[in-house]
Amino acid sequence: MFVLVTGASGQLGKSLNRFVENNILNHQFVFATREQLDLSNFKNVRRFIEKNQFNIIINCAAYTSVDNAETEKEQANLVNHLSVKNIAEVARDNHIKLIHISTDYVFDGSKLASYDETDNTSPLNVYGKTKLDGENAILSIMELNAIIIRTSWVYSEHGNNFVNTILILSQKKDKLNIVSDQIGSPTNAKDLAGAIVSIINNKKFYETDTPSEVFHYSNDGECSWYDFAKEIVSLSGTKCIISPIDSKDYPQKALRPKYVLMNKRKIQDYFGLEIHFWTDSLKSCIKDLSASSN
Repeated sequence: MFVLVTGASGQLGKSLNRFVENNILNHQFVFATREQLDLSNFKNVRRFIEKNQFNIIINCAAYTSVDNAETEKEQANLVNHLSVKNIAEVARDNHIKLIHISTDYVFDGSKLASYDETDNTSPLNVYGKTKLDGENAILSIMELNAIIIRTSWVYSEHGNNFVNTILILSQKKDKLNIVSDQIGSPTNAKDLAGAIVSIINNKKFYETDTPSEVFHYSNDGECSWYDFAKEIVSLSGTKCIISPIDSKDYPQKALRPKYVLMNKRKIQDYFGLEIHFWTDSLKSCIKDLSASSN
């Protein structure tokens, strides 16, 4: 199969690239960065995809700056909604399987129990709304052959993310105040990349004209950002003190859901995936970061 991966310079794109490099796969991958394939140029995207006759598109591209999206609404909508709508149209017209990555921020966090894929969505911020609009565009355009994977709190050894930020700050400061009243599940991008490859290696993925589906994926377990930071510092061996604070004491432009856990049973059962506990995956990331710095 000939596979296009968009958003190749992002965390998940880089993690997918690394996974492909380190494993023998029966697929040929093209990893396209924004500079190589500007998704906002709709005609060029269609031309590129049709010329290369891809069988699968994995759309990792996204506008992910949650706070900046509040003031950069048009750009967030362009990347997370309109560009996704265009990709879905091209995929439908050319009978291409599509895997699209979405977010837990489509929920408002008021359920206080794990969210199923069929639960009502109600995003609290512009980022979540534009990602939901992207989901809805896919489902309205592609009744068949699309998979949407909602994930949460993604981090990796690549680029800017919570893990790297805490590691850097904990080496510079004696104390950090971290929000303790927002609960979710971290996701190591390496694990998500492995899950995506497992899906495209699964014969179920190639069943003809399967209804488009939404799935949830993150690492197992739950924690607050405070718990997450404490574990990062503990594993890294720094002496920085992590103190809990409430969201109201750490004002941000965008509202965040207080409690979003996603039920992952559907993706586990359908594709036979094994999901690692969040602390184990964090240990793996810290180990990878340590190895790359030596």
